[in-house]
Amino acid sequence: MIDLSKTIDLSTTYLGMKLKNPLVASSSPMCQDVGNIRRLEDAGAAAVVLQSLFEEQIEQESDELDRFITESADISAEATSHFPDLLYKVMGPDAYLAHIAKCKQAVKIPIIASLNGTTKGGWIQYAKQMQQAGADALELNIYYIPVDPNTTGEQVEQKYLDLIAAVKSEVKIPVAVKIGPYFSSMGHMAQKLNAAGADGLVLFNRFYQPDYDLESLEVVPNLILSNSHELLLRLHWIAVLYGNVDADLALTGGVHSATDVVKAMMAGAKVAMMTSALLKRGITFLDTLCTELLIWMGEHEYDSIKQMQGSMSRNSVPQPKAFERANYMKVLSSYASR
Repeated sequence: MIDLSKTIDLSTTYLGMKLKNPLVASSSPMCQDVGNIRRLEDAGAAAVVLQSLFEEQIEQESDELDRFITESADISAEATSHFPDLLYKVMGPDAYLAHIAKCKQAVKIPIIASLNGTTKGGWIQYAKQMQQAGADALELNIYYIPVDPNTTGEQVEQKYLDLIAAVKSEVKIPVAVKIGPYFSSMGHMAQKLNAAGADGLVLFNRFYQPDYDLESLEVVPNLILSNSHELLLRLHWIAVLYGNVDADLALTGGVHSATDVVKAMMAGAKVAMMTSALLKRGITFLDTLCTELLIWMGEHEYDSIKQMQGSMSRNSVPQPKAFERANYMKVLSSYASR
């Protein structure tokens, strides 16, 4: 039997780093344990994005993380075993920096630090310290929901751009920006983010929306792990942006199978990031995913990941209008009630 791993090149590049494959473990509590980082590397992860250091933690260390994972009934027993105590203490800034250093000593794959917030505040200082601690790159996870009706779209965009420019002026390591899909002109905003200094764009952040408890009349946290259907929005915009921005494109949200990874690459992504699939099926699922990816590529006669990257982007397909309004009526009319 032919060893496909020796004949097919899974390598890719992201943020100037050469990765052994496009599979990246995205930011989650899973990444707070060095043992899990080792297991992720052993299972096939090409890089790891550490859990985010939140702006609120920089301002004041919190005592406990919201139990946002325990609400899900979809987590497998194996996945749950990766979290000895889901109500663990949140890392404060100093502990986070020490964690970066420990991870760098424990594994050979790139370690990407993550900052989550909306204002410059202490971000500049901690971005520099994350670099000093050994982080190979930095992901700015901008989670901003403008609820003030007096805030304009232009003001929201400028907040992003100012933050990126401020961080980039202080660090030398690559900086990626994780954003949501709700800008009025995503293509234009992507170009502005790129011009502000973003080396990579991570599409898309999932904005968690609270639910109502009708008995207690309280607003309660609500988290549902992703599924492959969420991939479609990401595929659309990566395919549209590919070739129109210099920043590397990373797809996150909805990656649950080898074919999901293939679609992400064909749209134009450099890497496919995942968390929910690993929570549902366990860290060892990465090894299965690598094997299935090799088998799919072998059966379809692809020699490398680079060969397929961008091959189904808007600039490459025979019908680019499929990404535009021209496809709208066709989709609606294609449904026939039974």
